[in-house]
Amino acid sequence: MDQIILQFLNGLDKGSAYALIALGLTLIFGTLGVVNFAHGALFMIGAFCAVTVQRILTLSTVVEDPTKTDFLGNPAKISTPYVESWFGPEMGAALIDWSVPLAILFAIPIMIAIGFIMERGLIKHFYKRPHADQILVTFGLAIVLQEVIKAFYGANPIPTGAPEVFRGSFDFGVLIGFDPNAIIYPYWRMVYFAFAAVIIGAVFAFLQFTTFGMVVRAGMADRETVGLLGINIDRRFTIMFGIAAAVAGLAGVMYAPINSPNYHMGMDFLVLSFVVVVVGGMGSLPGAVLAGFLLGILEAFASMNEIKAIFPGIDQIIIYVVAIIIILTRPRGLMGRKGVMEE
Repeated sequence: MDQIILQFLNGLDKGSAYALIALGLTLIFGTLGVVNFAHGALFMIGAFCAVTVQRILTLSTVVEDPTKTDFLGNPAKISTPYVESWFGPEMGAALIDWSVPLAILFAIPIMIAIGFIMERGLIKHFYKRPHADQILVTFGLAIVLQEVIKAFYGANPIPTGAPEVFRGSFDFGVLIGFDPNAIIYPYWRMVYFAFAAVIIGAVFAFLQFTTFGMVVRAGMADRETVGLLGINIDRRFTIMFGIAAAVAGLAGVMYAPINSPNYHMGMDFLVLSFVVVVVGGMGSLPGAVLAGFLLGILEAFASMNEIKAIFPGIDQIIIYVVAIIIILTRPRGLMGRKGVMEE
């Protein structure tokens, strides 16, 4: 039972990332009808926003400390971060320690701006083009963004630490009545799940309870009629593209301590996220979230040694097997609208 609970927690962790990326993909497809293969690159850029903030906060100045000497007897040179010089040692160290959460404030305007530029500069020219053209151009854009990140940050993963208070693991099993050390789980993975739940809830609340969101949902259902009412639905859809980019970016920011950012991490998640969207139903926001968590949990259980001993490599293909079954039996997906991806 303890292994089952542990794998369930692992599934929620993976499912959180899948759900957040798939949610942004579905927002773009549902509003603009665009298959955006560059969405994984937005997740990657978000992760590197966390890296950038960490590097900015750790910029240092070198000063001589006359009270200390090196092995040659010269005054020792000490590297001191600028934030510690400006705000004091304690405050400066706290800012550096909390660089990942602080990166959220940096990432939101950056990701929204990137979303606006992508939509206005490139995507809008492909609204009425076939999905194959959209896939090719956005996939090419993803490769360009990937190589830009590689050129600036290098090819190696960059460790990005969580705040010290969230490092390490806690005894989850004790909370539910198990013996001590039966179920040990990292703090930050639980934080990531809670963060994903907040972001998903905020997006749904925005669409459900605000006038802007109601207009967007109406435009997703019948774009022409909304336009005839005198509403500039294109502008609202552009804003939604920026919001979708921000959701992907925030998912990447908070995922940085879990998986050290590297230039190809966007591609690693992109294909899986598209599978999640297809399984949940193209254009269905609840379907994207539901499928993200379901497939994350399924992948986690498939990675158990007991399962892999019976079906070697099943953890690598289980999501695709499920996708094939869903497409063959229900092409619209679990919660997709009738007529979407159906003849």
